[in-house]
Amino acid sequence: MILDKKTIEKIIFIIFVTGIIFACFQNLGMVFKYISVVLSIAFPFILGGAIAFLVNIPMSFIERVAFENKYMKKGILKGLKRPLSLVLALGAIIAVVLGVFTVVIPQLTVTIRDLGTTIYRFLPRAEKNILAIVNNGWFRQQIEDVFAEFDWNSITNYLGTFFKSSSDMISSTVGVVSNIFSTTVNVVIAFIFSIYVLLQREKLGKQCRKLVLSIFSEKKSQRIFYIGSLVYRTFNKFVTGQCLEAVILGAMFFIVLSIARMPYALLIGVLIGFTALIPLVGAFIGCAVSAFLILMVSPVKALAFLIIFLVIQQLEGNLIYPHVVGNSVGLPSMWVLVAVTLGGSLFGVVGMLIFIPMSSVLYTLLREWSDERLKSRGINVENYI
Repeated sequence: MILDKKTIEKIIFIIFVTGIIFACFQNLGMVFKYISVVLSIAFPFILGGAIAFLVNIPMSFIERVAFENKYMKKGILKGLKRPLSLVLALGAIIAVVLGVFTVVIPQLTVTIRDLGTTIYRFLPRAEKNILAIVNNGWFRQQIEDVFAEFDWNSITNYLGTFFKSSSDMISSTVGVVSNIFSTTVNVVIAFIFSIYVLLQREKLGKQCRKLVLSIFSEKKSQRIFYIGSLVYRTFNKFVTGQCLEAVILGAMFFIVLSIARMPYALLIGVLIGFTALIPLVGAFIGCAVSAFLILMVSPVKALAFLIIFLVIQQLEGNLIYPHVVGNSVGLPSMWVLVAVTLGGSLFGVVGMLIFIPMSSVLYTLLREWSDERLKSRGINVENYI
């Protein structure tokens, strides 16, 4: 091997990177500590980017439908296309969320009030039964024996320890209040950052492309642009497919419960459709609340609802969800189930949301790489199938 200047630079670079990796493995605790600090600082901007991505989906649709025509491309509205689309998209999202809460919250309030009335009617009977037990001579003797065996010194010491720890409780309360304030500030910063990103989307895109071209060669830059575009399209289609699946599931519950003459059919349809935005497990959250609502009306109908839910959930989880979401991101049904399972096991709900589109990206890149390799080697796959 000829040790020219370029080769020596590569060797030095490899040694340097290897040394850094070895040092990181030797100090994993410190590495994770610094990573957590960096993530906590960058959290508002990461959250803002996620908000911008989600809002950009309806905003782009509004721009394309309402402003990309010969009447809107000219005149005053041309310069207001982006701000108006942003306002309309935010308004649509807020309207949907408020609509869900308008349907759900009042009914939950009525149910909780009915539950309170039921408990209030039950209290006199409970009081009567408790008094009957207390006035029983045998029960009273048992209570006296228990109190006679109490170690009052231990109780006194326990109370002293409890009041001594009150200061810790107060400091914990202050910490909780501080965390709530910090979270609120982060959310506000994230929202403002997302607005800037959406209003200057094209400018930021040009700056990122310019930066990539200045660091990498033109061929590598084109590959990076392609992967970035693929990731964006896949996540975009995933969010759209997830929303479509939630609407389908909510409509199915509304129709089936209406046919079965179940109470709160519209409310349950909206609630389960909204919670179904969380892949596969979200509907179970809506099921718990819905079963509680029906239980206050009729325990028998609540049991029937649980059976209906399990049947529809099996159909949705094994047929509708993999096909609707899988087709939207170009991922076969089997791999959708694998991605949801792995993502949920590793990172919970966030893992479920991220693993499906990321698996689709990896699946697409692997398929393209495999096709290119087969083509370059002159292998006809059909001869082996």
